[in-house]
Amino acid sequence: MQHLANRRRWIQGTATALGAAAVAPRLWAQGAPVRIGYAIARTGPWAAGAQVSQEPNYLLWAEQVNAAGGLSVKGAKRQIELMGYDDRSETETCVRTFEKLMGSDKVDLILPPWGSGANFAVAPLANRFGYPLLAPTALSRKLIDMHLPYFFSLLQQPDKMMGALVDMMVANGVKTIAIVYMDDLFGLENFAALNNALKKTSIQVVDRKSYPLGVKDLAPVLRTMKDLNPDAFIGITYPPDTILASRQAREVGFNPKYFYASVGTAFQLYKNVMAGNAEGVIGMGSWNANTSPEARAYFEAHSKKFGKEPDRWASGHAWAGLEILQQSVGKVGLDRKALRDHIAKSEFKTILGPIRFDGSENASIPGTVAQWQNGEFEVVWPKDRATAQLKPKPAWK
Repeated sequence: MQHLANRRRWIQGTATALGAAAVAPRLWAQGAPVRIGYAIARTGPWAAGAQVSQEPNYLLWAEQVNAAGGLSVKGAKRQIELMGYDDRSETETCVRTFEKLMGSDKVDLILPPWGSGANFAVAPLANRFGYPLLAPTALSRKLIDMHLPYFFSLLQQPDKMMGALVDMMVANGVKTIAIVYMDDLFGLENFAALNNALKKTSIQVVDRKSYPLGVKDLAPVLRTMKDLNPDAFIGITYPPDTILASRQAREVGFNPKYFYASVGTAFQLYKNVMAGNAEGVIGMGSWNANTSPEARAYFEAHSKKFGKEPDRWASGHAWAGLEILQQSVGKVGLDRKALRDHIAKSEFKTILGPIRFDGSENASIPGTVAQWQNGEFEVVWPKDRATAQLKPKPAWK
């Protein structure tokens, strides 16, 4: 009886396996999925940026690639398996998770975390394990200057972004400015780059103030700046602070001719929460749906899947990084040293235009400035990449 029971179980198991093979022969033929790991903020103060600019792009990309048959690994299609974890906006958690993914889990590829600080912590680890890291939200010259061969920065760096902003202000007759900046790696590096660019001009800084992560009130600083009546306000800010500074500037009646805020200005959320007061605000942005037909296709697919638009800065760079990774795996497969070498020496077609790297740095895209005009975040500087001309900011409503 035991023999018959065992035989029955063997027949049932065989039938189940054969049935599964009949249902999904293509998946079986493809072999194991390509496991791609990452840690990123789903909770905590980094989440506002990470859940707009990065993780939605990872999900959309994997879905699109899998729907098209899988990731081409030197011509052989394999499905993508994403292994994503919440780093809780904690550098230690982020590092520990990546160490597990690369060390014990031995994933095939990794995708980057959000923000300069997290990338600064993870990049040396990725270099040690030999995993290419294409970072779309690392704005750090210090990180570039570490010369880590497996690290590639897709964003324009502080010297480029602040240089472009200062060039634009000079071209538009700005004489005085006031500055607030985040007291962290991102804020300090951009503030230093801004000061270096200003030294070459006659623009006067009438006030400068730093603030800590998680700031809840900037109104006293903004009132002081209002009394100094600068031509331009520059906020080197993260998304929550970008919104806070904008709302409180409106509340205290601080309305300079040019109002610049950094990360988050390019988000649809900014346009929505400002309820008609986004018009004329300038900030960090480098593309929109009019940049290329490919950019429009991406923009529309993202908007359809998530019910919200991608931001007009880092989202485009995140998608470009995924395009570079996909093209590279298609050419050289999953050998990570070969991938690193291919990325370092090649030029890639992306939704932002051609991208190539000079060491770790994106050498193709200059510093840019964008401005909300009639519901679109238009690139207004430099002129050869502009989708619209810069306009003075209208009064807050």
